[in-house]
Amino acid sequence: MDAAFTAEQDEIRRTLREILGKRCGPDEVKAAVRTAAGHDRELWQQLARQLGLPGIAIAEEYGGVGCAPADLALACEETGRALLPSPLLATAALCAPLITALGTDAQRSALLPPLATGGLTAALAVSGPVLATALALTGEDASGQWSGGGRAGGVQARAVTAGAADASGGGWRLYGEAAQVLDGHSAGLLLVAAHTGGFARSRTLLFLVREDAPGLVRSRQAVLDETRPQARVELRDVPAELLGEEGADVLGALAATGRTVAAVLAAEAVGAADQALARTVEYVRQREQFGRAIGSFQAVKHRLADLYVRVQAARSAAYYAAWDPDQGGLALAQALETLRVTAGEAIQLHGGIGFTWEHDAHLYFKRAAADELLFGPVHRLRAHAADRAGLFADPAAAPVGSPAADADPPPPAPTPMSPPASPPASPRTPPPAQEKVAV
Repeated sequence: MDAAFTAEQDEIRRTLREILGKRCGPDEVKAAVRTAAGHDRELWQQLARQLGLPGIAIAEEYGGVGCAPADLALACEETGRALLPSPLLATAALCAPLITALGTDAQRSALLPPLATGGLTAALAVSGPVLATALALTGEDASGQWSGGGRAGGVQARAVTAGAADASGGGWRLYGEAAQVLDGHSAGLLLVAAHTGGFARSRTLLFLVREDAPGLVRSRQAVLDETRPQARVELRDVPAELLGEEGADVLGALAATGRTVAAVLAAEAVGAADQALARTVEYVRQREQFGRAIGSFQAVKHRLADLYVRVQAARSAAYYAAWDPDQGGLALAQALETLRVTAGEAIQLHGGIGFTWEHDAHLYFKRAAADELLFGPVHRLRAHAADRAGLFADPAAAPVGSPAADADPPPPAPTPMSPPASPPASPRTPPPAQEKVAV
């Protein structure tokens, strides 16, 4: 396998780093997140026109660049370095793959081109703080109970009659609410996961809701990390359009999207950790104490060396996950942990000024904490990856034909009627050690 980057990938990274270096400094980030949209619309359009960033993983037939998800992960490493507030994650990593996988031909032709050019943004709305569960990052839920399960709460979908559908413009009605919707306050299109069928035909489906739909109420939430704007979405008998067909494997598509999102998030977290480390190294080179730069002290060098090793290991895991998304969960766990540790050490090594809430180092600390709350925590990501790999599975309970079931059975236990089996004799058994007695 050739793991080297292509010339096109290097050019995308170089151009993206150059643009973000000029337009996305810490002051620009703080100003952008305080706008109504939560991001710099002009910068978003520039990235869409010059690099085709929102359509980097969308097929060319729909107006995209036609690259692989690995290219999107590499681009997000650069956006992570700058902590770019943008609808890129919600639009290109969460919604576009679901529309591609589940949408009809007409839906793909109508929605993917404006998503690829940046003219339309999208957001995925799931009920409650269960985004990681819906994407199968921290556990499998084959019944889709996270979407409501026919009980109170969540988002419920109700099919309307043909006459009512003609009057309302949609064949389904949604009611309920969803919290912690990434970029949900400004997205032009919402993909809403809703439960339908009651207990008899319980199932989870995805629905398309336009921003101007009657009965839709959206409000931006106050969150720890302002570079990840979130919204509460209330649906009050809102007309909606079913994404794809009723018999589609929605949970399988969400799980597949979750694996890609994990690889993208891992690369983004690595970029943020790398930049936090670089800023810290620059600071300790300039800050002097006792007549010398604090970076010259051995204790500081050791701490920075440990962080460097962590970042490089997390980068290797993220690149591997970009090539094999099935390893995205483990890579995401390592990257989030690395970002959290690196951001914490950056605050420590900046000294007293680093502990002020307004310091730039806290932007990385907030990103680390918020991402782990949304897509983690780290120990659950690792536990789910271990369960999928069968690390702690009982061999006796393994199905017939599995590697665990085909292993040699343990030797039978001795019975009262038969003497215990003696261990096989070794060809060269050493004599027992003689006991030494003190005289």
